[in-house]
Amino acid sequence: MVSIRKAAINDIDQLAQLFDEYRVFYKKDSDITAGIKFLTERIKNNESEIFVAENRGEKLIGFVQLYPLFSSTRMKRLWLLNDLFVNADHRGKDISILLIDKAKELATKTNACGLILETAKTNDIGNSLYPRAEFALDKEHNYYSWDV
Repeated sequence: MVSIRKAAINDIDQLAQLFDEYRVFYKKDSDITAGIKFLTERIKNNESEIFVAENRGEKLIGFVQLYPLFSSTRMKRLWLLNDLFVNADHRGKDISILLIDKAKELATKTNACGLILETAKTNDIGNSLYPRAEFALDKEHNYYSWDV
């Protein structure tokens, strides 16, 4: 049985392991120590909302991390679904859908206007998942970025 709940500071070690697997998936170098620091700061400073998928009350097997934004045109909060990951051994069981549903619940509870996310065009898993989770692909806007 899988349950979804808000991450707590005592989840950091397991969460950092999942976070590291997530980052490696996106071709970043493994760095669990930095991940522990990063996630601890997000939780302690209330800078993000992190929900975890827990297998039988024992082991964390997935997570979703959301950052608060605001939409000026809609004059409401907007959540950025920045990170979503399920351990490879637990994929194909709709755990990602459960995590996304928890993110939607947060958006509703905080009177937000919605959730936004970005994923690589080559992320076949994500690009098949998000439409199933009722996300619409935005074909009307260009996405630009600037890196330091």
